[in-house]
Amino acid sequence: MQRNAADIIEATVPMASQQRGFRILVAEDCLINQLLARRLLEKIGYEVFVVGNGREAVEALEKNSFDLVLMDLMMPEMDGLTATRLIREGEGEFGFHIPILALTANTTLGDRERCSEVGMDGFIAKPIRAQTLLGEIEGLLSPRKFAQTV
Repeated sequence: MQRNAADIIEATVPMASQQRGFRILVAEDCLINQLLARRLLEKIGYEVFVVGNGREAVEALEKNSFDLVLMDLMMPEMDGLTATRLIREGEGEFGFHIPILALTANTTLGDRERCSEVGMDGFIAKPIRAQTLLGEIEGLLSPRKFAQTV
């Protein structure tokens, strides 16, 4: 019997009720990746909102509050690096630093450096491994990191 990615998520990721209440914005243009991210994160107990490009991510953050952003680097209309730069510029007004985790198929040292330069807090290579992603998210949402301000 062939298993799809959603079945693997169901089988390998336990429900974690302690994560309830955190709101995560997923900025990803690939519909399959959107679906997988939503299913994985909702199974854990996060509240998930999905947008298809960087411009929509910036707009969503202007209108809503989120605890973390998963940001694809290569998206139409506005890429993840540009969106992160704009988000970081706007944070000064609010005095709050929102963690941004880069998602990308590009895994060179230069990519990691560019992510860091624009203010991304972490970097995950695609294809995404559920346990790696969840570990990064938990680390960024830990009370010590979560309480940091700009």
